[in-house]
Amino acid sequence: MTYAYIRVSTKNQNIDRQYEEIKELDIDERFIYIDKESGKDFDRTNYQRLIRRLKRDDLLIVKSIDRLGRNYHMILEEWSRITKKIGADIKVLDMPLLDTRIKGKNLVGKFISDIVLQVLSFVAENERNNIKERQLEGIRIAKEKGVKFGRPKKELPSNTFITLKKYFSNNINSKEAINIIGISRSSFFRLVSEYRMKRIRANILTHQQG
Repeated sequence: MTYAYIRVSTKNQNIDRQYEEIKELDIDERFIYIDKESGKDFDRTNYQRLIRRLKRDDLLIVKSIDRLGRNYHMILEEWSRITKKIGADIKVLDMPLLDTRIKGKNLVGKFISDIVLQVLSFVAENERNNIKERQLEGIRIAKEKGVKFGRPKKELPSNTFITLKKYFSNNINSKEAINIIGISRSSFFRLVSEYRMKRIRANILTHQQG
């Protein structure tokens, strides 16, 4: 039996390009499985249905290897499970060497595909590391030039610090202070913590100067 698997990362993405190419292979629509989910792992609804149906000597077709998933280490494990444990074949349309049926049903095809996949995994991992290094280097250079990262701090109401002083003086409770300032409970207690630390630092500085 021949099956096909199509995946896009979100529900808004279009599957037409993958679907049209796979339909040209005259695969029965009942055996085409489609997921519109992230490739971060293999816990996908239709992929798991497909794997449950896949049997020895079946063929699984995907357009490209990253349609299986985006993590090459996980793809290696899944590839091994399908070709060795289940005993099915895999064909990747965008890379003819990734076809475990090469040279018939002997071990050569599976061996070649395994080697190609290992090389792809190595290249992909290196590229990910290089991208991370370039990002970190870019951030470092930007910071040196004074570029600020993260969301800008939200301006607090003008009555914030007066209200905090009243709260620390026990003139009002936390609920009253939150209502006066008009912020969330978590934001209020974060402010309390920051204010308390500023007071401690100010006291330390005063003692040092004295």
